[in-house]
Amino acid sequence: MAFPEGFGWGAATAAYQVEGGWDADGKGPCVWDTFTHQGGERVFKNQTGDVACGSYTLWEEDLKCIKQLGLTHYRFSLSWSRLLPDGTTGFINQKGIDYYNKIIDDLLTNRVTPIVTLYHFDLPQALEDQGGWLSEAIIESFDKYAQFCFSTFGDRVKQWITINEANVLSVMAYDLGTFAPGIPHCGTGGYQAAHNLIKAHARSWHSYDSLFRKEQKGMVSISFFATWLEPADPNSVSDQEAAKRAITFHLDFFAKPIFIDGDYPEVVKSQIASMSQKQGYPSSRLPEFTEEEKKMIKGTADFFAVQYYTTRLIKYQENKKGELGILQDVEVEIFADPSWKNVDWIYVVPWGVRKLLKYIKDTYNNPVIYITENGFPQSDPAPLDDTQRWEYFRQTFQELLKAIQLDKVNLQVYCAWSLLDNFEWNQGYSSRFGLFHVDFEDPARPRVPYTSAKEYAKIIRNNGLEEHL
Repeated sequence: MAFPEGFGWGAATAAYQVEGGWDADGKGPCVWDTFTHQGGERVFKNQTGDVACGSYTLWEEDLKCIKQLGLTHYRFSLSWSRLLPDGTTGFINQKGIDYYNKIIDDLLTNRVTPIVTLYHFDLPQALEDQGGWLSEAIIESFDKYAQFCFSTFGDRVKQWITINEANVLSVMAYDLGTFAPGIPHCGTGGYQAAHNLIKAHARSWHSYDSLFRKEQKGMVSISFFATWLEPADPNSVSDQEAAKRAITFHLDFFAKPIFIDGDYPEVVKSQIASMSQKQGYPSSRLPEFTEEEKKMIKGTADFFAVQYYTTRLIKYQENKKGELGILQDVEVEIFADPSWKNVDWIYVVPWGVRKLLKYIKDTYNNPVIYITENGFPQSDPAPLDDTQRWEYFRQTFQELLKAIQLDKVNLQVYCAWSLLDNFEWNQGYSSRFGLFHVDFEDPARPRVPYTSAKEYAKIIRNNGLEEHL
């Protein structure tokens, strides 16, 4: 079964997770450098991204992998602190510019479209020291950085993602504190960071729109992480409402302001306000957008970028004790069906992606959709013949075809996570998502294709699956 003509087949990486060269050639420290160097078992075996896949010096090897797969698209991120070591344009690192220029030029020479993410979790430490995403000053800093990137690379890059998984970053980094910078602000920090992330994205979209779009003719969006959330008991009204509410907090919290009307969903505002009142706060823990900000935020995305891995079941759970936290605000319990197969946090639920895509189509006026990440891990040591993982991919592609052909979803690009085994945040190198195996014990960091890489290359060659739906 063939995908539409011109469908985009990609793979993705992120700067901190693959580049290494953490202090090479004038790069400034980022929050993940600081976080991992502090130790304390916050990352598996205290591993770091200091060397990672060595992509800073081994780009040519990455390019060979891209060509071997026959990718039409490659999504990668820029290291903000490699380009601007202190996060500002006060000092520009030419070696960083040269590195990314080479990647972009090599991709275009090989007829591969770059999808470039400006920011994938690795905030320059200098900006974190000034408050990071909890400070409103970050909006201006991000906008200046975005303009710098648009003017430096935008003559060749036509597809931009401003911020990777703002919904994950706000919760993990600034609410729970399990991601860098690692300081929890339970029940408040996530909302404050989210507020600034949305405004920073919108500001940079407008900068592109007014200063660069006419000449560069590119597109700018933001990517969201989205787990499909299904009611645990489909006949229970409270579970149905809980699942809807959970999706609203998880995805629509960010997507509705940007795609629809510039403001948070009503249920989000009312839940947090009523919880805050019960907890004795003088006002809601969720900041409010001004009317002017709502106008600025509305309509600031040129396509819908979503990252799907898995599905969960949702049950209503009243927050009787008035506990602080985002899950407590939603009043839900999240769990997996025990019959679902899994590796780590990812359960194999292929139909979830089809339901998610249909939800996006119906809720957001049938936008152009890019899946900017999707994948399945192997635990270390990972066999090169990764048949279980390939089965996950194959079933996912079947569901994507159903979404396109039966549900008329406007899906145009698919990117597998990840091109290479890499540094998977708190899990270090213990969780392997790569289409190519990387030997982290060998200084040469050789890349060897898994079975799934060879099978994915066939899918790309055929622009689809050989079997019928």
